[in-house]
Amino acid sequence: MILAATAILALGVWVPRGGSQQVQDAPGEEIVANLAAGRVIIAVVKDAILIVTIENPIEPQTRVPTPVEINSRRVGIILGAVEWISPSSPLQLARLDRDLPHLRGRVASQAPHLQQAQINTEAADIEAVGQGVAERLNQIAKNVHGKIGLAEDEPIAELILADYVEGYGPEVWQLAFSMQQAMQRQDYFDTRVLMPRYLQIWPPEKGQPRTLSEFHYPPEAQAPALLDLLRQKDPAVEKICSSDPKMREVADRLLQGESSKILAVDATQFLRAALNVMASPSSRETMAMIGMGSGFEWILKPPAETQKPAEEKERPDDAPSLLHPHPSN
Repeated sequence: MILAATAILALGVWVPRGGSQQVQDAPGEEIVANLAAGRVIIAVVKDAILIVTIENPIEPQTRVPTPVEINSRRVGIILGAVEWISPSSPLQLARLDRDLPHLRGRVASQAPHLQQAQINTEAADIEAVGQGVAERLNQIAKNVHGKIGLAEDEPIAELILADYVEGYGPEVWQLAFSMQQAMQRQDYFDTRVLMPRYLQIWPPEKGQPRTLSEFHYPPEAQAPALLDLLRQKDPAVEKICSSDPKMREVADRLLQGESSKILAVDATQFLRAALNVMASPSSRETMAMIGMGSGFEWILKPPAETQKPAEEKERPDDAPSLLHPHPSN
C-alpha cells in the first residue's frame, strides 16, 4: 500500500494558542495530514555534511522534505505526516518541520535508548528531540478514533537528524514514529504514537564503507538509490562522472566507501548534477550543508509555498486517506 500524501485521520482537533498546547474536542471534525514525501540523501565528506532532499509528488498536497536548522550544527528533516489541518477551515493545527527547533521532551540522563558510544549529554539531547516530536504527534493522535490503514511496521513519520558533536564528529540518526491502536468498541479506536525507534546511521560500524546515506518515504515508493545508480553505471549518472575528472573522483570515492576523503566543494558539484538526473520535472528539491567550521547554510533553498485558491481546497469524495487508502498499483 502506497500511503497517500493527504490522509484523513481523526475526530477532534488539536489547536495551539499563544504557544501553549491544547486539545479541543470537535465531534465529527476530521484531521487531515499532508505528507512530506520523497528522499533524503546525506553525504558526510571531509569538511562538511551535505543534505539533499527530493520531493516525490504522489499527491497535489505533498510537501517537499525540508532540512530544518535546529542549531548551527544540527539539522532535522521530517518525512511523513508533517502538516496537520482541519479541512473544514483554513486552520493549520500543526506543522512539525516549523516546530522542530522547539520540540523537546524530558528524558533520563543516561539516554537508555541510544548507543553508549555517544557522549551522554548529546545522546540525551537526541532522545529529547525524538520524545518532543512524539509528544506533539500524540497531542493529535489521542483524538484519532477511526481505523488507520497503515501497515504494522510502517511509521506515520520519520525524523532524520544530522549534526556535528564536539569531540565526537559527524553523526546521522533515523528516528521512526509508529502508531498503535486499541479497539474500544466497533469502529472506535484509541490511538497513540509510540516513542521512536532510534537507528544510528553514521558513523558506520568499524570496517563498513563510509558513503552516501539515503532515506525514502513512503517506503513502498522507493526509487533506485544514487549509490545503486553509480554501481549499475546508469548512463545519465555516468555522463556526470565523465564530464570532469573531479566528478569521476567523487564517484569513485563514494563507491569505495571513502566519502570522508571528498572535499565539500567537489561533492556539492556532483550532487547538484545528480539532482538533475534523479528528480522528475515536477519534483521540488533542496540542498543544505553543515560546514565543520561554518555551520548550517543553504545551497539550494526550498521553493516558496503557494497558497491554493479557496475553490481548490475542497477534497473530492474519493480522495485517498489513511482510513480509505487507494489500493497499491
